Amino acid sequence: MKKTVFVALALSALLGACQYKSVSAPELSARDAEYIALVPKFDTYLPYLPYEIADPTGQAPGTVYVDTKEKFLYLVLPNKKAIRYGVATGDEAFGWTGEAVVQRKAEWPRWTPPAEMVKRWPHLKPVAGGMNGGPENPLGARALYLYQNGHDTLYRIHGTNEPETIGRSASSGCIRMRNIDAIDLFNRVPVGAKVIVV
Repeated sequence: MKKTVFVALALSALLGACQYKSVSAPELSARDAEYIALVPKFDTYLPYLPYEIADPTGQAPGTVYVDTKEKFLYLVLPNKKAIRYGVATGDEAFGWTGEAVVQRKAEWPRWTPPAEMVKRWPHLKPVAGGMNGGPENPLGARALYLYQNGHDTLYRIHGTNEPETIGRSASSGCIRMRNIDAIDLFNRVPVGAKVIVV
């Protein structure tokens, strides 16, 4: 008990010194709670939990900024603040950078792997025609669909059923978040929001 209290106080002091402010988890629907409970549990490395911090991006409020090297996604807030979330990004062969807009959003989205992904990973053939949303779907709880000049980039910011990948280069180019964080971002970001991936 004493050790737990000491660790909590030390952590609180450390985060306070760094000007980090915890972000409350979003309210979940009954379906969200049911599906998330079926995703494997994983203790997220503390820096990859969501925090409100001083904005390091210099972008306009409402912008989503993804740092693929540091594995952080920032949602820029007013007053030079940002919410920072830990993410997984594309491994070196499949990384993507650029500017886009959120053209569409979906809850527990259907996933259809692109043809080149099925060719690369033949084990995906059974779901080549699409996979319904749910706890086994790799897009997780929410997806933000990224478009450039009205065209689908095929890249998404989405939840994951592999929370252990957060903080790593693990995807085929998409930006993965913990499901609870994907829900929070989904609730905060409107269609039309600007996304910058560097």
